[in-house]
Amino acid sequence: MDMTTQFPILEQMDFFNHAGVAPISHRAATVLQEYALEASSFAYTKDKWYPQLAQVKRSLAQLINARGEHEIAFVPNTSTGLSMIANGIQWHQGDNVIISDVEYPANRYPWENLVKQGVELIEVPQLPDGTIDAEFVCNAITNRTRVVSLSSVQYASGFRIDLKPIAQMIHHAGGYLCVDGIQSVGLIPLDVQAIGIDFLAADGHKWLLGPEGLGFLYVHEDLVRLLHPTVIGWHSVVNPMDFGNYNFELHADAKRFEPGTQNIPGVLALGASVNLLQEVGIDTVWQNVQKLNEQLCNGLPDAGCQVLSPRGQGQFGGSVIFKPTNPEVNPKRVVAELQKQNIIAVVREGCIRVSPHFYNQPQQIDRLLEQLGKLCR
Repeated sequence: MDMTTQFPILEQMDFFNHAGVAPISHRAATVLQEYALEASSFAYTKDKWYPQLAQVKRSLAQLINARGEHEIAFVPNTSTGLSMIANGIQWHQGDNVIISDVEYPANRYPWENLVKQGVELIEVPQLPDGTIDAEFVCNAITNRTRVVSLSSVQYASGFRIDLKPIAQMIHHAGGYLCVDGIQSVGLIPLDVQAIGIDFLAADGHKWLLGPEGLGFLYVHEDLVRLLHPTVIGWHSVVNPMDFGNYNFELHADAKRFEPGTQNIPGVLALGASVNLLQEVGIDTVWQNVQKLNEQLCNGLPDAGCQVLSPRGQGQFGGSVIFKPTNPEVNPKRVVAELQKQNIIAVVREGCIRVSPHFYNQPQQIDRLLEQLGKLCR
């Protein structure tokens, strides 16, 4: 595969913010162009696009080893997906939800909003080394815990938590495991069945290399009827094209969480990028990113930087978080100077975050380290 052809951004800059908003693949861009041209000339009359939606769902289901497309719903973003879970469960006074104290706001505010219903929000603290102890999470679970909701990989620390023992414990207590998968889906092999994940939401605009404004929600097939859709529309029901027959029968699968007309160009573009990732192989994607990040971490001390993100076995995702060893060097200034050299990194919680994808090249990491050495030493 010619990486420059598939990712033209390689000729423009060294882009290392795939944990933020990633460039879309060339395939996705081509699909969007084709959609725009056909929509302007023929509208929807060729009936070309709609049959492809189910195939994109099947690809997403394969990516996370869901049981099939019936467990996948398209949503505008991760926030919407997590809110659908939080607001779709029937809560009782005294129920609680467990999160960590360092979650991205998308996986905090929907649960914090339940406090007005008498639901307690319990926060498990991040440890000084940037990890979250799965055992601490398990110990916080009681018979009043309805949901544990955690990011598979934390946005600010890059820490990846072991979800399987947490799934076992919350299921033993009669509750559910909900996962914000945006920092892992498209990067790290993920098996919702093997782990025991009940609900998962993720956007397409990070590691999946799709456009903004389109993500997906996974709901275990046995739990679809547990959730009441918080937004209802004409697509939520069986036989939605039978407009005049007002038969309020919700879909028996995840389609009940899709209330209206889909973001067709977004779905098609996301599908193109997912297919590319599957052609490369998610194991290969993950191996390439690990190699790039190992190269980066090995060179950071000589560049005057200290690695902060956990790097133990099974603890890391696709991001490396670090800071200048010299406290007088401002991370924001470093990132601004890097951008002048067409090297894109970001600051998160006062530290520098670098997140390459599989198509990035070792020489790009070398250039980054060279510039960091000039700016941080």
